[in-house]
Amino acid sequence: MPDESLIPIGSQERVSRRFANRVSLFYGAIFGLLGTHLPFFPVWLRAVGIDAGWIGIIIAVPAVMRFTVLPFVTSIAERRHALRAVMILGAFTTLLGFCLVGSQHRAIPIFLAYVATCCLWTALAPLADAYALRGVVRYDLNYGRLRLWGSAAFIVGVLACGLLVDVIAASQLIWIIVAMAALATIAACGLQPIDTTKGRGALQHGDRALLRQLGFLVIILAAALIQGSHSAYYAFASIDWQNWGLGGVTIAGLWVLGVVAEIVVFALSPRFTLEPQALVIIGGLGAAARWMITAEQPPLALLAVVQLSHGLSFALTQIGTMGLLVRMVPDHVTARGQGYLAACSGIVSSCASILSGAIYAHYGQGVYYVMAVMAASGVILIWCARNRLRSHPQSAASGG
Repeated sequence: MPDESLIPIGSQERVSRRFANRVSLFYGAIFGLLGTHLPFFPVWLRAVGIDAGWIGIIIAVPAVMRFTVLPFVTSIAERRHALRAVMILGAFTTLLGFCLVGSQHRAIPIFLAYVATCCLWTALAPLADAYALRGVVRYDLNYGRLRLWGSAAFIVGVLACGLLVDVIAASQLIWIIVAMAALATIAACGLQPIDTTKGRGALQHGDRALLRQLGFLVIILAAALIQGSHSAYYAFASIDWQNWGLGGVTIAGLWVLGVVAEIVVFALSPRFTLEPQALVIIGGLGAAARWMITAEQPPLALLAVVQLSHGLSFALTQIGTMGLLVRMVPDHVTARGQGYLAACSGIVSSCASILSGAIYAHYGQGVYYVMAVMAASGVILIWCARNRLRSHPQSAASGG
């Protein structure tokens, strides 16, 4: 790309607007896919005869991929200055992978096909964040305003499956997921190039510097604990609600309430004046309170209110985490920084998912007490490091 300083102001504005529109569309596509997958993929697994123990293991696969395969994917994308190309490849292989998953009906073949699918699928969101954060720095955009379209599309995906789950057999839900994967592939092809031109030496130096920063390590671990505390919710909430006698539309509505709160938080994020670490702390406290209440099997009215705290437990934590990473991670290693965050989250979430499957099989809703402890641990960690994070100098290199 030509140097933006040489482009007329009007052209810069058009380039900025085009970038924002296309990355927002891609966010919408990948999170629309997640909106069809997250609530109803476990329902499909159960419909084809997979037991709770295997469901916990299969649901853990994306998290495992985040700390095994994903760091290599982000490293290759960054070293070759090929974020966009890897995002397109990842979307296409995701589409093919879910087609393969849908053709299987036994635990081990589904598990193996899902592993192959998740090798690149799990990299799409971290790469999208790295791509978006470069645009935030380069075009002076707001992350929350870009990311909210992903949350809006998540609602569309949830509602689509919620409406269809009462109409079509649960064993056919996988093909809705496949359709959303096709839309993600189309959206990926529309992304514009934005890779930096830093040399190999600068990249390697940036990698080493990241791993030597205690503040960076604290950020990714705290975020992983708070976001990982959602594992039991993602794996078993829809199954629980079905067992309570709730219909597909009601289940979809509960998911939508949480994401509506998420969208509101993302939309209001430009107005936030608190330090990013304070946002993470508030988000973690919201998560701990949410899981404590959920563990008590609240009535539907209270559960609906509790779902609104997703704006804190997920969105506020995400905004605070991204704010800290923009401050502390140099622009030329944003993808690697996102890769380390995703890897750390993967380790925590995979352990939490497998553990939640075992606990849920014996204690049901009691699994949420464990999730509350996880979220509280993340809060304690970030609180202890708050002064170090507050005093970290911002620089042009870090995009702060």
